[in-house]
Amino acid sequence: MKSIRNYIVTVGILFVTIGAFSQDTVQDDPPPQRSNIQQYTPSKLIGKGQIDLKWFNNLYTQTESTFSDGEEPRQTFFTSTLEVYTGVGENKRWNVGAIFEFRSNVINDRGALEVFQFDGEEGNARSGFTSIAPSVKFVPIASVSNFSIQSSFFIPLVDNEVENGVFLDQKGYIWQNRFFYDYTFPGDKWQLFSEINAEWSFGEQDESFANNSLNLTPGVFLSYFPSSKFTVLALAQHSQRIDLGNDFAQDFTALGGGAKYQLTDALNLELLYTNFVRGSNTGLGQTFNLGLRAIF
Repeated sequence: MKSIRNYIVTVGILFVTIGAFSQDTVQDDPPPQRSNIQQYTPSKLIGKGQIDLKWFNNLYTQTESTFSDGEEPRQTFFTSTLEVYTGVGENKRWNVGAIFEFRSNVINDRGALEVFQFDGEEGNARSGFTSIAPSVKFVPIASVSNFSIQSSFFIPLVDNEVENGVFLDQKGYIWQNRFFYDYTFPGDKWQLFSEINAEWSFGEQDESFANNSLNLTPGVFLSYFPSSKFTVLALAQHSQRIDLGNDFAQDFTALGGGAKYQLTDALNLELLYTNFVRGSNTGLGQTFNLGLRAIF
């Protein structure tokens, strides 16, 4: 419990400090012509010596699934992800960093917000740090700066995937490759962002449902900017898990939307919602997402 509170407090203080610092710099420097939410989509890399810090929180909750008919006891899964990158080399073509994941899950009809109690109630809840991943982002074609690849290797920190009937996270290694591309339409009012996420999960077959499978998740995001500091967006994603020997295939489709706001020159806020509209061998729930990103 103490380590969980320390994690939340530390990350919160870090972003507040960044926000306060950037507010001070606004007084001395003229505002940029384009905000970070316009310039720095996931496709774009930061320059040498810059820092890109993102804290993204995802709460998924469900009372339906494709495994049964009708309503089920509520299950809720919370994931908090901290990504840290810095620019290296010249021409904004290489970023290196790491990804840290913390999870808290509750089952058996406990309330969705009870994931934040972190009580570890036996048979009903689990929480803890679940993975760490060294990561690199790069632009493979120098003349196409809006196309980039993020390659990360996730190392599991969990001892058991399921304990007392409660799932926490995959116990297996994941090699993740995300392909990003964006296009800004003339006038800077509309922006199209696309992604294909490819994850190869491997490890001992009896340790994880996902080991020896390939998960492909394409997604499309369309953003409209009423102003340079604010955007609203719509999104569509599909995920397809391909069986490579584990006898478990899975897929789902999700639709949603959200908004981003540039709080200061350095710091922006992101809110997203998605609904799982169909799938097989999966839950049919909803996600509520809150993110903070700072570039300085």
